[in-house]
Amino acid sequence: MGEPPDPAEEAAQPTPAPGDKRRRRTLLTALVAGLLVLAIAAAAYVLSRPRAETAAPAETSAPAPATTPAETPTATPTPTPDPPAVALNILLVGSDSRVNARAEAAAGNRSDQRADALVFVHLPADRQSVYGISIMRDLWVDIPGHGTAKVNAGLELGGLPLMTQTVEALLNQHIDHTVMLDFQGFAAMTDALGGVDVDVKQPFTTTVDDIEHFPAGVNRLNGAQALAFVRERHAFPDGDYQRVRNQQTFLKAVLAKIANEGGLADRDTVRKLVATVLPHITVDAGFTLETLERLAFSLRDTAPGNGVFFTLPTAGTGTSPDGQSIVLPDNAAIAAVAAALAGGKLAEYVAANRLEGGN
Repeated sequence: MGEPPDPAEEAAQPTPAPGDKRRRRTLLTALVAGLLVLAIAAAAYVLSRPRAETAAPAETSAPAPATTPAETPTATPTPTPDPPAVALNILLVGSDSRVNARAEAAAGNRSDQRADALVFVHLPADRQSVYGISIMRDLWVDIPGHGTAKVNAGLELGGLPLMTQTVEALLNQHIDHTVMLDFQGFAAMTDALGGVDVDVKQPFTTTVDDIEHFPAGVNRLNGAQALAFVRERHAFPDGDYQRVRNQQTFLKAVLAKIANEGGLADRDTVRKLVATVLPHITVDAGFTLETLERLAFSLRDTAPGNGVFFTLPTAGTGTSPDGQSIVLPDNAAIAAVAAALAGGKLAEYVAANRLEGGN
């Protein structure tokens, strides 16, 4: 239907049935959801693990002889409190690669993959809100050491390290952690939640492979349907722009479901999320399990309704000097976002530009 799907879109399909020999590649989408679900799941897992059992009270017995000295009780060590939360920047990357190429990206090697979704997450020190800034994958930017190219080429040219450096240069911000989540983890996460209710504002029918129709109103999506929902772009006049909005809509729905159904308290949900997401996530070396646990604890009082998601401003679409279809950067607007981040005034920027509900 219309122009053929690009390689990333052709890849982002459910696992092929036996006998289907078509080459598939994975699409990573709704990455913020993946990270926050993982963080919440990690914290919940720790909270729900049985604590080390204390010894049962000894049965009543005859007093010890007077000559036997009483044992000195061992002092219980005082738990080390978590350090105060600080502001964090986390880059969430989606690759159009097969799962077995994630190691190449983590190692910083050149490989046959590009970032299909990019979300810069900012967590203020007070953790009263979460900000997700989607970056259009075709945004024409400077790739450190490689000249100008689409922002998603950073992953192909130098893996997660170069992808991280590219976004750091774009927003003039240090990125504390980088995370990559794959298609299988995304779909499995959706199914583990028992489906997700998404309020569709703009009805559409998908155009690639298995056809799905999404009517206006609340739609209950399983993993396969969720993939179709967040990956479609050809059905919309503004293409990738609406796809990014749909990804943000799905993210909010996931967070709302976890909050409404007590994700931290439900042991079965926690175990499913941990079991299904952990095998499909790649993180930088500094993002340890302990770091994830601390992040989750720091977010436990953050209301899902306080999440703000918007797309980094652009100047529309155009053509690169070598003939590629690209998204043009709005350098002045991007500089304003960078300044708000640097000054700790992102909330003011959002309010001034009426981005509470996205753009």
